[in-house]
Amino acid sequence: MEQEVQQDQGNTAEEKGSRSKKAKNEIFEWLKAIVIALVLVILIRWLLFKPFVVDGPSMQPNFHTGERVIVNEILYDIREPQRGEVIVFHVPTEGRDFIKRVIAVAGDTVEVQDDTVLVNGKKVDETYIQGAIDAAEANGGTYNVKDFPNEQFPDGKVPEGHVFVMGDNRPNSTDSRMIGYVSLKDIVGRADVIFWPIGDIKWINH
Repeated sequence: MEQEVQQDQGNTAEEKGSRSKKAKNEIFEWLKAIVIALVLVILIRWLLFKPFVVDGPSMQPNFHTGERVIVNEILYDIREPQRGEVIVFHVPTEGRDFIKRVIAVAGDTVEVQDDTVLVNGKKVDETYIQGAIDAAEANGGTYNVKDFPNEQFPDGKVPEGHVFVMGDNRPNSTDSRMIGYVSLKDIVGRADVIFWPIGDIKWINH
């Protein structure tokens, strides 16, 4: 009988050791998973996507000051920007980044006259600001207050390696009408998602 008790106690010790080893393995696996997840988040955060904070009224009514936007930094390594896409780009003379909408790309001829935007002679259907245009016209004015080409930039053809951009808030936007064509080299990426504030979360319509 005494031998059986000793054997049972031995089995209990082995079971405890086994459970302890199993618990340690589980903890190690969890730690490994957390480290891998953190590494992936850092890689995605710094190499693929970048947060951008909207500052100023130039993209109203579609973007507002303080909104946080996720910018896709790798898309334009695969292809060039397309008309209608909202991009973030660096402005060397300003020392900061702007967010604007691509209106015309390399080789296009662009003309902005009052609230009519022509690209290669065809009117651009700007549904994203139509409400603002209608409101301005209802008050007897125009939404756009600066035409293009102009004295500062008399050539309306977009050169190779560049795009023509404008802010959605046409009367209050510093864009290609004032700073000229934007080099592809200065483009940070495409704005894809508004992720803050929570009430403004949405995929960006390009």
